[in-house]
Amino acid sequence: MKATFGAGCFWGVEAAFRQVKGVLATQVGYCGGNTENPTYEDVCTGKTGHAEVVEVQYDPDLTLYDALLEVFWNNHDPTTLDRQGPDVGTQYRSAIFFHDEEQQAAARASLEKMDGSGQFTDAIVTQIEPAQEFYRAEEYHQQYLEKRGLASCSIPSN
Repeated sequence: MKATFGAGCFWGVEAAFRQVKGVLATQVGYCGGNTENPTYEDVCTGKTGHAEVVEVQYDPDLTLYDALLEVFWNNHDPTTLDRQGPDVGTQYRSAIFFHDEEQQAAARASLEKMDGSGQFTDAIVTQIEPAQEFYRAEEYHQQYLEKRGLASCSIPSN
């Protein structure tokens, strides 16, 4: 099965999903835009409409989509519009790109649960939308943190 999430810079988010039992593979890329075959430089302009995303291939016998949603919620701030930490722009938006009606229903239920949990004082701005064409990011972005021996992505905000 496939799941696609946008939660800011894709480097740290990909690393978080790779730790989940039942995740078979991940790849980072771009989704939700209006330009064919965008490059990282194109997406960074904010003009393509794409979000930086992680596409997750998982075994539903080993992990549930709901568990992936938990990883999504716990690895970014879903209350900041078009921003995660120092990264600003529509490409860093919080988004769940669903692949079928079951994922759509689970994503909406999960958002409602998170919104009512009191975990966030501000309103959740996460978009839930149908998955569009996924464009794989350049190779140097794939498993970025692992390739560099980094445990997390901590970019200073200034």
